[in-house]
Amino acid sequence: MTDVTLSLQERAAPQMQCFCCGPAHPTGLRIRSFWDDSGEFVLMRHTPRPEFLGFPGLVYGGLLAMLVDCHSGWTAMAWHYRQEQRPPESSPAIQCVTGNMNIDYLKPTPMGVELQLKAWVDGPVTRKSRVLCEIWAGDVMTVRADTLFVRADTDRLRAQAHLPSSLVSSLGR
Repeated sequence: MTDVTLSLQERAAPQMQCFCCGPAHPTGLRIRSFWDDSGEFVLMRHTPRPEFLGFPGLVYGGLLAMLVDCHSGWTAMAWHYRQEQRPPESSPAIQCVTGNMNIDYLKPTPMGVELQLKAWVDGPVTRKSRVLCEIWAGDVMTVRADTLFVRADTDRLRAQAHLPSSLVSSLGR
């Protein structure tokens, strides 16, 4: 039986070191993404830390982009796992990388407010999948993003990046 209180990140890549979404990063954000009850969206909640202040009283836009990037990537991976009818902790691991990200900053995003990110795959779940993501501060949508995520072959990615196996293994499981 799977512990559903664990996030997608904790289930699929508990040793990952990504600053934004890696459960094992010692000082990172460690975002936690979950399917909503309807199974239509992947949700995440995050309250920005004080060091992510941008304009006085507002969240730094780069943090918002980082949250969209990682949460949308996990959304793409969650949809792939669901399409293959297997849990995120199963092997082989599914990895997706950002192909394109377009962000519209609709309203200022205030500091001191818990943000909710809501993302979903728009269209078919294929090697390249379109993910739409919204950031809400209370009942105000402050950011809308349209992203493209590409399912990656991690062995090929490692070879192209000339990364040693030990480093790549620390990126995933």
